[in-house]
Amino acid sequence: MTRIEVAITAEPLESRLSSEGRDGRSGAEVRFSGRVRDESGQVRALFLEHYPGMTERALRRIGEHARERWPLNAIEMIHRVGEIRVGEEIVRVVVWAGHRQAAFEACAFLMDVLKSQVPLWKKELTDDGWHWVEARERDAEAAARWMAPSSEDAR
Repeated sequence: MTRIEVAITAEPLESRLSSEGRDGRSGAEVRFSGRVRDESGQVRALFLEHYPGMTERALRRIGEHARERWPLNAIEMIHRVGEIRVGEEIVRVVVWAGHRQAAFEACAFLMDVLKSQVPLWKKELTDDGWHWVEARERDAEAAARWMAPSSEDAR
């Protein structure tokens, strides 16, 4: 059974499954760490809000979907909320699996779906103050690609 750990925190991110992968079952560990960036030269920080309980359930749901799709040993998804400065880690997704392909694909799936389906609301702090950030169409398109039936599904 795939172990799934999810967390929402206002604190710097710490692993909850730090010993995962040492039991000899996982030949692959794929880790994605997302950081606050300043693409425009104007962003000083982000502020993320969430709906407690709902956000964690959404993370767990996409973790369960990944568990059904790939042979995984463990999944960890941690997302920060509150004020986060440029350069700080905002999200971490780690996948452990017997083989690398499953771990790579599952990690990409989890991040793509997380970006569009987990209820988080984001504001940017610029010299003009705080501004809400609209959802990006490319995030929804990335998640939709994973949900589209593949040629393998038709077999």
